[in-house]
Amino acid sequence: MSGHSKWSNIKHKKAKEDSARGKAFTKLIKEITVAAREGGGDINGTGNPRLRTLIDKAKEINMPLENTKRAILKGTGELPGVNYEKYMYEGYGPGGIAVLVEVLTENKNRAVAELRHVFSKQGGNLAESGAVNWMFQHKGVIKAVGGSLSEDDLLEKLIDYDIDDISKHDDLVSIICDMPALNDIKEAVKKMGLTVEHAEIEWVAKDPLDLDDEKGEKAMAFLEALDALDDIQNLYSNLG
Repeated sequence: MSGHSKWSNIKHKKAKEDSARGKAFTKLIKEITVAAREGGGDINGTGNPRLRTLIDKAKEINMPLENTKRAILKGTGELPGVNYEKYMYEGYGPGGIAVLVEVLTENKNRAVAELRHVFSKQGGNLAESGAVNWMFQHKGVIKAVGGSLSEDDLLEKLIDYDIDDISKHDDLVSIICDMPALNDIKEAVKKMGLTVEHAEIEWVAKDPLDLDDEKGEKAMAFLEALDALDDIQNLYSNLG
């Protein structure tokens, strides 16, 4: 989930905990399999840069290399595997937040049934295609920690890049940028001595929705329930 509020920070910290428990492995393996199926198994990145990015991500979360290799071989058909398909669903959650849900599944009917159950139980509702995606745009999102630079310092050092927004909450720096600038900004941030924990292309809300603590907690509980589903690959909201 993207945004620069305390809710975004809570989600980021939870994602790190999930990675430590190995939950992130399953989702990443599925994505590697699909990337290899669609673009080939070239791990050097010249033929399949998406796969190269995913391999780097696998290293960052300490996923065993053997897991990565098996996922690639399943994607290229050299090992038997599951045929995952991508779907995008849209809806509303508690407090009226807009939600985009990227699903990667071998069983669409099961995935939709589980989605509907969570939406219904948590006070949200699935919507028609196109109902909320106009509220979002594709952007590069970088999250980094460390260093003593202020938001103004960071903005000054990154002034020459196509950056939409920089914010810092506690030790977490969040940067939203144009997609083509993502890798260059990531490397620039590293050179400043910060540790990049996340650098991805995401759906970012054009106008984040601010909720009070009570509604915000309900919205977060709803998003966490969705994120816990095995078929959910990525989840974005306009919770601000």
